[in-house]
Amino acid sequence: SSGINAEYGGHTAEIVCVTFNSSSTLVATGSMDTMGKIWDVETGVEMASLQGHNAEIISIQFNSLGDKIVTGSFDNTVAIWDVETGHKISSLIGHRGEISNAVISYDDTLIGTGSMDKSCKVWDCRSGQCLETLYGHTDEVLDISFDHRGKQLLSVSADATARVFDVGSYKCLATFVGHEREISKGTFNPSGKRVATASSDKTVRIWDINSGKCLQTLEGHSDEVFSCQFNYSGDMLISGSKDNTCRLWKDANSGKLAGAL
Repeated sequence: SSGINAEYGGHTAEIVCVTFNSSSTLVATGSMDTMGKIWDVETGVEMASLQGHNAEIISIQFNSLGDKIVTGSFDNTVAIWDVETGHKISSLIGHRGEISNAVISYDDTLIGTGSMDKSCKVWDCRSGQCLETLYGHTDEVLDISFDHRGKQLLSVSADATARVFDVGSYKCLATFVGHEREISKGTFNPSGKRVATASSDKTVRIWDINSGKCLQTLEGHSDEVFSCQFNYSGDMLISGSKDNTCRLWKDANSGKLAGAL
């Protein structure tokens, strides 16, 4: 059986995003009240309050070492915080629209950001310097992610396309066209050779990065699909939809449905 281990109360508005540190000893939360908070997992005690944004926090992530947190906000900025003290280390300023997501590469060297200003940016995690601005989308960028090696960056957009950029050269390696409505979520498979995208057109698509071709369209949801994620071995994918269901796809290449949750 399972039950509530700890309850974290302290925010004064809706909590939008949550995350664990790598050792699962701390939880971080981001809220519409413009603050982030760090909590002890076992006791539920608030360890630090992250104050400095002027609008809601919509993304929050620990780095791999667990000593820093990155937050993205609708105030158009991204902030890097010291986990132990809760003090802001730096603000990443440059986007001209609300931040949709901010992610850290797995080696903790880079931060990627997507924005409603239709662009993505890559930042140096240590200096806070913007290394490159990535253009190409014609509408808001709704999600971004690094592959597991930190060598590629995926962006998805309200323009119904997804793009993969090489992080070293910042060249666009592939543009995926085929969805009929906006794409809200994108993710790499573990090998970094394929991408899954979830769309308001009620489908998930699997794409090959080298060819840029759609390998499979996963159909079955009756409403918008908001999220998708591969498992660690890459042979299953889960999707979540506005139709109140999750669907588990066994062997994403075949499009076979393993179960609906």
